[in-house]
Amino acid sequence: MIYEVSNLAVIIFLFIVGLVLGLSFYFARKTKSAASYYAAGGKIHWAVNGIAFAGDYLSAASFLGICGMIAYSGYDGFLYSIGYLAGWVVALFLVAEPLRRLGKYTFTDALDSRFNAKSIKLAASISTLIVSVFYLIPQMVGAGDLVVPLLGLPHWMGVVIVGSIVIFIVATAGMTSTTYVQFIKGALLVVFSTILTFYILKNGLNLNPSNDYHQFNKIGAVVEPDNTIKVSDSTYVIASTQLVGNLTFVKLEKDGTGIWYKLGTNGDEAFLEEAQFITVTADGEKLYNGAPKSERKFYQVGHLSKIIVDGVEVDKTGPVGPFEFIQAIEKSEIVRFTKKAFNDGDDKVTVYFQTKTLGKDIMKPGLLYKLSKASGATFWNRLNFLSLMLALFLGTSALPHILIRYYTVPSQRAARKSTIVAISAIGFFYILTLYMGLGAMINGVLDVESSNMSAPLLAKYFGVGIFSIISAIAFATVLGTVSGLIVASSGAIAHDFIDNYLKVEMTDNEKVKAGKISAICVGVVAIILGILFKGMNVSFLVGLAFAVAASANLPAILFLLFWKKTTARGIAWSIIVGIVTSIGIILFSPTMWERYGLIPKDAPIPLDNPGIISIPLSVITLVVVSLLTQKYNATKDFSK
Repeated sequence: MIYEVSNLAVIIFLFIVGLVLGLSFYFARKTKSAASYYAAGGKIHWAVNGIAFAGDYLSAASFLGICGMIAYSGYDGFLYSIGYLAGWVVALFLVAEPLRRLGKYTFTDALDSRFNAKSIKLAASISTLIVSVFYLIPQMVGAGDLVVPLLGLPHWMGVVIVGSIVIFIVATAGMTSTTYVQFIKGALLVVFSTILTFYILKNGLNLNPSNDYHQFNKIGAVVEPDNTIKVSDSTYVIASTQLVGNLTFVKLEKDGTGIWYKLGTNGDEAFLEEAQFITVTADGEKLYNGAPKSERKFYQVGHLSKIIVDGVEVDKTGPVGPFEFIQAIEKSEIVRFTKKAFNDGDDKVTVYFQTKTLGKDIMKPGLLYKLSKASGATFWNRLNFLSLMLALFLGTSALPHILIRYYTVPSQRAARKSTIVAISAIGFFYILTLYMGLGAMINGVLDVESSNMSAPLLAKYFGVGIFSIISAIAFATVLGTVSGLIVASSGAIAHDFIDNYLKVEMTDNEKVKAGKISAICVGVVAIILGILFKGMNVSFLVGLAFAVAASANLPAILFLLFWKKTTARGIAWSIIVGIVTSIGIILFSPTMWERYGLIPKDAPIPLDNPGIISIPLSVITLVVVSLLTQKYNATKDFSK
């Protein structure tokens, strides 16, 4: 897509960044101790911490990723919202207060509170670092996506900008600054998402929604036996034909340029459907609908093809209420765009073509996750979906950057109250994602190259002002989440590994310095990975982080809290097995196989989401090893 840079957007962006940096300077002067750097001295008010929880949790995955998945896959994308929110039930009832009682600065402190075991210190610090890095990747990818329309910069520069700002935030002021950044951006995100939803409902449903809307037509055609196609009175040469599954795509030579169409039939009559296509030529040049990107021949898509209100077909509805909007979507027909990729000689072609979908199918499972026999679901499809839901439900309570926030409040009661505030804010926001995602789906604003841009482009449809604010807040959302992740990572390296595991003698000032150096190193790694994973949906990537966290950390937390026979070795081995199995399944999954440039169906493991296998294996390991090492509990020998 081609994006025009707005001066207003740049001004608002610079204001948000300036505010964040100003906070960092202010709190940097007060950050003198390790307690202040890693846990804000335990002095954050529970209400502030609750909104900061929301600001930390409502990351790029929530605003960019979920809205994008709903815009392309309807209800199946909303399942991420349901899964993310449900995870807080576990956090509220099982984890919040006990973890606050056990911990000091980090997740490792809590796990090791009963044992003082080197094995736990090592395993938990590695787990914290790995989970944080997995979670960092989608945040950086989302940051790069945002900077393209906001500032007109390439994706990699967005990643570098975010990484640099966050490294500065964490390396100067630590958790105190991070908390207030998250508080501000969490509150702003909820408020302005509410405003955007109001615009969506006021606009209602419209068959011709956007000034940039482009009608993709069906063209009557006659396929001739001499490898030509006759359209109206003109005859075109079929330069290439591609059969992809049960679909046929043809490239016609027209005005010296090969144009791809989807070929369809209706009885004995053939027709061509206009489509969009991206060609990567043999020499690496990228063409959009056969032309360079600068010629603007590539369009935003997504619109309604039929609106039915009270049994009558209409062109538009006018303003609607929240329930009327959902009902109108269910009774309408939406034009979605699906992609297929293939090789045309030495060129790689991706074609985006129309798929008309009934609204009632949008509002029920099945577009993304094949679960019924009618949709062609297999055993592995169903298992993959169950595995994803399990990871989302159990992953929240195992994310190190979320868990460390319990140490920023002064008491267990404050930890519980801040969790309730977080659930309220997060739950309300996730309801809004349904409206923002569906609003993007029907208003002709989808960038088929990046589902992550659905919500910002929807805001742009309603005006450059709201677009500028929403995009700047989304950027701040990434800043806040990445800050929390890097604080957790630096704590794992400096506090858990260097200080507690290696027993390096350090003064309080040296501990803070070690944390800052660790933050810089983790930030650089995050920048590199954010550039490498460009183009992947951020919600999908966060789902993988949840799976690794739930596999490696949650069994250890729950068994430590609720099973007296848990041993240090049981916890350590459970973490190791959880990490190895979850990451191993991910690396050999169909999605990663495609990322390697291989055929997804040839992947050795047919699962994208590892939780259904890795979580039970982690639990079994903890139980078996703990039962085999009871003598260490009896003798209090946890030195190994």
